[in-house]
Amino acid sequence: MTILVVDRYYMLMNLLFALTCLLLNLTHCFSPKKFNISAATTSDSDWSIAGSTWYGNPTGYGSDGGACGYGNAVAQPPFSKMVSAGGPSLFKSGKGCGACYQVKCTSKSACSKNPVTVVITDECPGCVKESVHFDLSGTAFGAMAISGQDSQLRNVGELQILYKKVECNYIGKTVTFQVDKGSNANSFAVLVAYVNGDGEIGRVELKQALDSDKWLSMSQSWGAVWKLDVSSPLRAPLSLRVTSLESGKTVVASNVIPANWQPGAIYKSNVNF
Repeated sequence: MTILVVDRYYMLMNLLFALTCLLLNLTHCFSPKKFNISAATTSDSDWSIAGSTWYGNPTGYGSDGGACGYGNAVAQPPFSKMVSAGGPSLFKSGKGCGACYQVKCTSKSACSKNPVTVVITDECPGCVKESVHFDLSGTAFGAMAISGQDSQLRNVGELQILYKKVECNYIGKTVTFQVDKGSNANSFAVLVAYVNGDGEIGRVELKQALDSDKWLSMSQSWGAVWKLDVSSPLRAPLSLRVTSLESGKTVVASNVIPANWQPGAIYKSNVNF
């Protein structure tokens, strides 16, 4: 009888101890290292919702021109057709040109749920139904599908997707400048492409030969094209200083535009972000 009473006493004490731990201080009653915090989060917590459509050829690159000025380069590496026109909040009146995003779809059976990376290379001014809208190339839209089901996904037409901004990484590319075909010594315009990191350009400045410390601010002409008008002919070679929009990081392409520069020519720098 005594043994039975003792057993019941210890059972009661253990129960009271457990209740005390639960009510007073859980952190003293189990090791936090054993708690799996990932079980309390979702894999999509750092993604936001956007609308998406596609345009152009089903397996194409959207527009042959594009409001950013990259032209047919969007069909070639490193863009490789994985591009998108952006609604106003993405295009940012051209300041959004070159920005990189990961997008994925999860709401349809044809969705792979795997992210793909796209670059903003064009504008979709009418894409205002949602606060954020991607009008993807046919190739990029289909890339969100399960293998072999890209056509089925494109047939959906309009699709809710998840997106997040990521850093651009143009492997093997440096900041590149294409002189506008209408440029001359008094009116110089240049397309800036393959900006790693933020991707978006906040400021472009120009320095003439023999002008060691004077940088002239260029104005955004349209898309990723920047322009400078001067009263006296520019003295080449020309150096260009590019500042990213978000981080404010700056790189200098010294003497990147040679003395014998030509309108329409492409000049590669040896710098990148």
